[in-house]
Amino acid sequence: MSDVNRVLVVDDDPGVREMLDEYLTDQGFESVVVESAAAAREQLEHQTPALVLLDIGLPGEDGLSLARHIRERFDVGIIMVSGAGETVDRIVGLEVGADDYLAKPFDLRELRARLRSVLRRYQRATSPAEQGVTQAPGASRVHVGMNILNLENRQLFDKAGGEIPLTRMEYDLLEVLVARPNRPLSRDQLLQLTQNRDWDPTDRSLDIRIARLRGKIEADPDKPQLIQTVRGIGYRYVPARL
Repeated sequence: MSDVNRVLVVDDDPGVREMLDEYLTDQGFESVVVESAAAAREQLEHQTPALVLLDIGLPGEDGLSLARHIRERFDVGIIMVSGAGETVDRIVGLEVGADDYLAKPFDLRELRARLRSVLRRYQRATSPAEQGVTQAPGASRVHVGMNILNLENRQLFDKAGGEIPLTRMEYDLLEVLVARPNRPLSRDQLLQLTQNRDWDPTDRSLDIRIARLRGKIEADPDKPQLIQTVRGIGYRYVPARL
């Protein structure tokens, strides 16, 4: 279990570590700062944070590799930080499972807002009813194509009973779509329902995650039948006829 206020800062710049440690502590967070991916891995095995604030440009193992490691093993928030601020960094960071992205230099008030936003997503209730997902009494399992979505355990299984790994964001997206069959949902709606934030036209994170989700549930991801694109609007889930 992670402490709900613990933030692990991974940055090789001692000045940045000192600044963030002081600021986060003043804001009521429990701050843990380390200088490398190796130190972060050791800390994660010892004590799981609620969120990792992770610099991409680490010496040795970079932040993207570490983010992938964290996402595969821990259910924690990840905010990537890059000094370059390049679009490619943002896209790759989101592809490996980061929840948000900040470019240096950043305003500390913006950092606080993003930290709290990501933490709210991870700390909110996870039952379908509490997330606004309606279902018939006892209907804890839903067919998604040839797969089964277990709403109670937040897991997806293939027809052979093997679990299909989903990130938290992928699961949230799938749950929201499945609960609203045949209904076009805009990117704004999807982000509000899953992350409680508005869509930025320059932000490709939602489209990237939809593509990854299609790769896991569609018979032919290049010709999606379950999660369909609605031109000019967003996406729509169309249940398969079994």
